[in-house]
Amino acid sequence: MNANRNEQSTPHDKLPIRMLHDRVLVRQDTSEGERRSGGGILIPATAAVGRRLAWAEVVAVGQNVRTVETGDRVLFDPEDRAEVEVRGIAYVLMRERDLHAVAADRFEGTEDSTGLYL
Repeated sequence: MNANRNEQSTPHDKLPIRMLHDRVLVRQDTSEGERRSGGGILIPATAAVGRRLAWAEVVAVGQNVRTVETGDRVLFDPEDRAEVEVRGIAYVLMRERDLHAVAADRFEGTEDSTGLYL
C-alpha cells in the first residue's frame, strides 16, 4: 500500500484525461442555491441576480496554458461554459482566454498582485 495515495486525495486526483492546447478544466466552488451576502443576509436561489462571474478551482490544464496552474482559483463567466461530467463529477471546460482573473498564493507580493482580497 502507498501511504501517500491515501493522504488527502480528492475525487479529481489523477483524472483519466489529458487536456489539449489552451484548454482549462475547472470545478466550480459552490453549487447553485442559497448564499449569504457580505452582511450575512440569506439570499434565496430564486432571487434575480444580474450577470455574475463565478470562481472555480483549476483541475487540469493543456500544454499551451501559460498563466494558470492546477490548484489556482479562476474567475470566469458561467454563461460562457461547456460542462462535462467525469466519473460522476461535473466540470467546466474552457479556453485560457475565457478566464477573467487568476488567484494564487504565488502572486502574493508581486507587481502583478492588486493587494485585494477577492
